[in-house]
Parts: sequence; structure tokens; C-alpha cells
Amino acid sequence: MAEALKRRIGPVVLTLYGIGIMVGAGIYVLTGAAVGAAGMWAPLAFVLAGLVAIPSALSFAELSARIPEAAGDSAYIEKGLGLHWLAVVVGLINVGVGTVAAAAVLRGGVGYLLALVDIPFVWGVVGLGVLLTIVALIGVLESLSFAAVLTVIEIAGLGMVIWAGFSAAPVADYHLPLPSPEWSGIALATIFAFFAFIGFDDIVNVAEETRSPVRTMPIAILTALAVTALLYALVSLAAIRAVPRDLLAVSDRPLALVWEAGAGRSAAFLSAIAVAAALNGVLAQIVMASRVLYGLGKRSLWLAMFRRTSPHLGTPVLGTVLIGAATIGAALTLPVAVLAEGSTLALLVVFAIVNAALIGVKRKHPDAEFKVPAWMPWLGVLSCIAAFAASLVGRFG
Repeated sequence: MAEALKRRIGPVVLTLYGIGIMVGAGIYVLTGAAVGAAGMWAPLAFVLAGLVAIPSALSFAELSARIPEAAGDSAYIEKGLGLHWLAVVVGLINVGVGTVAAAAVLRGGVGYLLALVDIPFVWGVVGLGVLLTIVALIGVLESLSFAAVLTVIEIAGLGMVIWAGFSAAPVADYHLPLPSPEWSGIALATIFAFFAFIGFDDIVNVAEETRSPVRTMPIAILTALAVTALLYALVSLAAIRAVPRDLLAVSDRPLALVWEAGAGRSAAFLSAIAVAAALNGVLAQIVMASRVLYGLGKRSLWLAMFRRTSPHLGTPVLGTVLIGAATIGAALTLPVAVLAEGSTLALLVVFAIVNAALIGVKRKHPDAEFKVPAWMPWLGVLSCIAAFAASLVGRFG
């Protein structure tokens, strides 16, 4: 068994990987939950989530260019803050969040799959989960190339949904002037929406397998965030225009309702695309979480079992199998909204710590080939704290 990962990923594949993670993170499922919470203001929730993500995305771009390692968050914290125990804890949180995120997307994707084939829910979860674990084992370039193809399919499907939503007759819920803002609902929807933009944290965890990371990582992170924010805003606006809010809020396949309302035809093909999106999102999370375990294995003796890779495939076998199995288990037990909200809250804490780590790195090593303004990580910390507080207001206010 070898211990080195192979640098095989270029900018195009990495960017599509990032878009696929963010789009596959729930646009086919969480759009309905966001609209249910915020109504006409759901597009604003996606914009706010994107704005909250920008400072942290820029911080991650600089850190991944400076420190291109697997288990990126842990490496940043150890080098920026000098706290080994916190680096390990954050790495394990990322593993847990990645697993939970994969489970949320897998569960939602199977909901669309059942609209196409009449199989038990459990069989769908287990079958897709096992299939994606095998793909993740084959190799990172193969996995990410497969994900890139799925991403192109997803974007095409979303373009058709946007067209359908704006072609449909507006529903009664869609009217101007806008109703008074439901701030608690907007705050809750923003948390759901932020779940979609966590992909830049996944991108950095394959930096050790990326060619020219100083150039490639910032390009991939920032391009993926911009494309995804635009897609989510347009899709949510199309959804609330075409389908009543109460139907979107309870549907397992909200974008299929948008297509049926606008096109007047069966959304079976869209269900197939949604399954592709789920495959993409789950695969990305399995790849990411297994790389975090690999990176932690290099830093902590008690996790050293995870640092070994297959000499033939170049992938961390034990971590990949473990994450695949845990994903299947979580998908069988927890609902999508609970999985997404829990993941987001944990990541807001992680992102605040990582932004603080960049402050420390900049103080120790002010010069870098790619760097963001010194105030950016401070803004990242504040935006994460604000988003976390808003989530508490939305939940308990």
C-alpha cells in the first residue's frame, strides 16, 4: 500500500466538481424548503447565503493556494493557530458534516428515483450508495470526471426548469409589491440556502491531488461560487412564480412541479436529472470526507490507518468504504431538512475558525503568490457569526 496521493486534477474538472457539489447539494430538494420558509423572499435568502459565503470562500482560496493539502481545514488551523487538538476536532467535524451532507443529498435523490422506478426506498438508498462508493474507489480523476459529466447534465436540466418557471402563469403567491419580509423565515431559509454553498470547503480537500494549486484552487472556488449563486437565485425565483408556496414546502420533488406547471408535460426526465445531481453530490462528499480522513491520518497517530492508499488506484480505500457505509446509514434514518440544517450550523463554526486561521497565517507569513485583503478573513468570521445567530433567531425567535 502506498501513502501518496497523485496530482491529476486540472482547473476545468475541479471547477465543474465544485459547481456539481454546490448544485447537487440540494437545489432539486432544498429549493422547496427555502420557499416554504421565506415565500416570495426565498431568492433573497439565496443571495444572502451567497454573500455570507464570499468572504470565507476567498479565505479558503488563499489558504488552499498556500497550503495545498488534504484535510485542508485541519492543516490551516494547525499552521495558523498552532492548535493540533483543534485541527483534529475540526477535521472530524468535516468528516461528519460531509457524511451527513452526502446522506441528505442521497435521500433527496432517491425521492426523485422513486418517481421513475417502483422500488423500495431502502433498496434505492443502499444501491446508489454502494455504486457511488465503488466509483469513489476507482480513482480521483475518474470520480471527478464522472462528476463533471453529471454537472453538465444538471445545469442543462436547471436551465429547462428556469425556462418553465418563467413560462408558467404566475400563481397567486407571486405578486408585486412584495409582501412584508418574514425575517424569521428568511433567516431559516438562508441557513438552508447556505448548505448549497459549502462546496468550496470540499474543493480544498482535493488540493493535494490538484495540478498547479496556487493557480487552480482560487479559479475553481470563485468560479464555482459565482455560477452556483446565479443558478440558485434564478431557480428559486422560477419556482415561487410557477408553484404555490404550500405545495413547494411539502414536495419531495419541487422542481418537477415547476416543470409540470410551465411545460404541461411529465417531469420524468427531470427526475432522472435530479438523480444525476444526487449522484454527483453524494460522490463529491464521499471523495471529500475520505480525503479529510487521509489528511488526518498524516497528522495523528491514532488515525494513521486512514493515510494508506491503494498502489493501483491511488485512493484511500479504508476511508472511502467507511464514509460510504456511514452515508447509507444516515440516509436511512434522518430527513433532508434536518440533515441540511445540522450540517450548515456545524460548518459555520468551522468556517469561523478557518478564517481566524488565515489571520494567523498572514501574520506569520505576509507574502504569498495569491492573497486576499487582510480584512477579508475578519469579515469571514463576522459573517459566519451573524449567520449562526440568524439561524437561532429563525429557529427559536
